[in-house]
Amino acid sequence: MSHQKRQSISRVIKADLYRYGGKTSILSGFKEPGFRYMYFFRKVACHKKISPFGLLYRFILRRLGYKYGFQIPIRASIGEGFYIGHFGTLVINGQTVIGKNCNIAHNTTIGQSNRGKLKGVPTIGDFVWIGTGSVIVGNITIGNNVLIAPNSYVNFNVPENSIVIGNPGEIISRENPTKGYINNILD
Repeated sequence: MSHQKRQSISRVIKADLYRYGGKTSILSGFKEPGFRYMYFFRKVACHKKISPFGLLYRFILRRLGYKYGFQIPIRASIGEGFYIGHFGTLVINGQTVIGKNCNIAHNTTIGQSNRGKLKGVPTIGDFVWIGTGSVIVGNITIGNNVLIAPNSYVNFNVPENSIVIGNPGEIISRENPTKGYINNILD
């Protein structure tokens, strides 16, 4: 692995860690199930599948996935500063793209629509807060700085600076909707 790639992965891991109360020690971060899972998720992404570390990290990641209820395939594209609020069922499609500094809560599904005009998977922007029990499906785009309220169903595009609430979801335009929800961002 190149020096530049190692620095990049190190930066992403530090950004993930910092989201958990401003922590800077990997060991203290391992007390947080969300960080522990994402640490090995990041490590798997930077090692070949058939290599000693690649096999070890994949094994650990799989065990943690079963333990915490996380189903996040390693091919999912997740930006730095990803925060998993609680352990519990979390399903993310492997083709999903998630931006930087996003929060996601338990019992959430980000999935694929298999037919119709929305056939495909979501693309989620930066600074998005996704509440408990939310379902986000289809070939849609969630803009930057969006708050998706708990138990919302989203199968439509959401513009930047919005709140989505309800089932079916309703969009409410709001300046700084995630202020106070997305904290501890590494500069």
